[in-house]
Amino acid sequence: MKNKPILRGVPVRIHPLMNVPVPWVFMLTFVAGLGLQRLLPFAIHSANLLLFSRIAGFGLTAGGVLLAFSCLGLFRAARTTTIPFETASRLVTRGPYRFSRNPMYVSLVLTYLGVAGMQAQIWPLLLLPLTVAYLQRTVIPFEEARLREVFGDDYEQYCARVRRWL
Repeated sequence: MKNKPILRGVPVRIHPLMNVPVPWVFMLTFVAGLGLQRLLPFAIHSANLLLFSRIAGFGLTAGGVLLAFSCLGLFRAARTTTIPFETASRLVTRGPYRFSRNPMYVSLVLTYLGVAGMQAQIWPLLLLPLTVAYLQRTVIPFEEARLREVFGDDYEQYCARVRRWL
């Protein structure tokens, strides 16, 4: 059995969806979009728009994957965790973290948009705001509370100079 996360010395009840790793939430949302596509087809008929979608999709996917690996490399070099329930040992503020407090989530959004673009899928795009809202309202506030508890003033100063998303 997993240990319950503790915040300010008190065990915290977490949202059940937080037991699903965030990359899987993106994948499940995308698969739900593909399912809707089969039930209620929504197609792009313009050859020019399809070509643009595929080219932009490739660029977004490449950018998202590069950003993700950059972030993971920084966390590995700092010897700290990327898992929300584990206590971070270091506050990472270099690289992409100079511009966004959540570049890993930005990388997932970029990759998601890119794959949808390469496949010219509309329904997954329509569902993406649900995943972003879940991150914004459930996952990120939990992570921020943990970081405030662990890093205190250093984290507050970081939040004052770097935006949550971009």
